[in-house]
Amino acid sequence: MALETSVIQDRLTQKFGDNVTGFIQIKDIFSFEAAASSANEVIRFLKEDPQMRFNFLTDVCGIHYPDNDKERQFAVTYHMHNWVDNVRIRFKSYLNGDNPEIDTATNLFLSANWQERETYDFYGIVFKGHPQLKRILNMDEMDVFPMRKEYPMEDGGRTDKDDRFFGRTIDNR
Repeated sequence: MALETSVIQDRLTQKFGDNVTGFIQIKDIFSFEAAASSANEVIRFLKEDPQMRFNFLTDVCGIHYPDNDKERQFAVTYHMHNWVDNVRIRFKSYLNGDNPEIDTATNLFLSANWQERETYDFYGIVFKGHPQLKRILNMDEMDVFPMRKEYPMEDGGRTDKDDRFFGRTIDNR
């Protein structure tokens, strides 16, 4: 018998109560939100519970929401896969904008090592307990995190992006 989303939701709610919320099916991925303080234990439960069996951490990634409240300006998203029942799951934990940090998942999945380092490198999200949290793709000397939405997308002073050069002006005669 395949693992139903209602079973996943019930088991998670029984185990974690209000620390897991917002359950929703988005296309073929069952998604929810987990409190950052519980994220590591949620991952452990999804991996080790004999009914859940989410034995593969597909991805760890960061997101920056600069317009959100300070307590929800960053998020870490985890994608996991249960190969036995061929079920995928995604959950997100929101983090404080001034101090974005969350416990590492390297104690549960070795693959989290590189994924968390990449997320740190691009978003500045600190994974507490990570064995070697340092830049992996950008130069060590960088003091910014390039995927944060802190800078304008384009230089407003560029003349080569002027709409009149591309016939996109409105004639108001």
